[in-house]
Amino acid sequence: MKRARIRYQGETYDVTVEAENAVRLPSGELLLEDQVEWLPPANGSMFALGLNYADHAAELSFKAPTEPLAFIKSPGTYTGHKQVTWRPDNVKYMHYECELVAVIGKPARNVKREEALDYLAGYTVCNDYAIRDYLENYYRPNLRVKNRDSTTPVGPWIVDAAEVPDPSNLKLRTWINGELKQEGSTSDMIFDIPYLIEYFSSFMTLQPGDMIATGTPEGLADVVPGDEVVVEVEGVGRLVNTIVSEEEFFAARAEEV
Repeated sequence: MKRARIRYQGETYDVTVEAENAVRLPSGELLLEDQVEWLPPANGSMFALGLNYADHAAELSFKAPTEPLAFIKSPGTYTGHKQVTWRPDNVKYMHYECELVAVIGKPARNVKREEALDYLAGYTVCNDYAIRDYLENYYRPNLRVKNRDSTTPVGPWIVDAAEVPDPSNLKLRTWINGELKQEGSTSDMIFDIPYLIEYFSSFMTLQPGDMIATGTPEGLADVVPGDEVVVEVEGVGRLVNTIVSEEEFFAARAEEV
C-alpha cells in the first residue's frame, strides 16, 4: 500500500494511492495525480547521511567514513512531489541527491540490527539538494548547505515496508530535463538501514514519522532555474521537482501570505 498526504481545495487529507497515482478522498471521490497538491508524507526529523556510498565519497575525493556521518534536517526544509525548489542567487554549484528514505513507524530505542526493520512504517524518496558553495567540511556539513526552506523534496508517498522486501538492492536514478544523470544501487551503501536504526536508537529514541535519508551514489551535476529534476528509487517512487530562482520563489511565497 502507498500512503500519502495531499491538499485539495484547501483541505489536507491522508490518502491511499491507487492505480496511475490517483488518490481517493475519505468521501470516496477519486482524484488524478495532477488534481491535488502533494505534501511531504512524513514530517518528523530527518537524519541524513553524508558520504554513505563509497563511490560518492571517492567522487568528492574523500575517504569513506568509518562510522555514520549524519546531520539533521528540519521539517521546514521539506517540500512535496511536483513542487518547486529554489536556487540561491549568485551560487556556483547546486546539485541533487537521490536518496532512499526509511520512515520510522513506532518508537525505537536500543533496537538491535536483527529487529530493526520491524520498526519501519515504510520507505519514501527524497532529493537532498546541496549548495556546495557553502560547504566548509564534508565531515561537518554546514547548515547553509542543507537546511534552506523547501529545498528537500520528499515523497510522493510512503510504501509499506512489507512491499519492499530487500531495501539493500534497489536502483536509484536521477534525470535532469529527461536526461539520465545519476544511476546507482542501495547495495553500495556503506551503512545499511538496519545498521543505521541500531546506531541512532542506541543514543536517542526515534519517533514515528522520523526519517533516515540514506545518502546518494556518485553522479552529481549542477541544476539551474527551469530544470525539471526527477529522482527515482526502484519499487518505492518517482519524485518530480522544478528549480526556480530565489526571486521567483520568494515572490510567490509573499503572494501566499
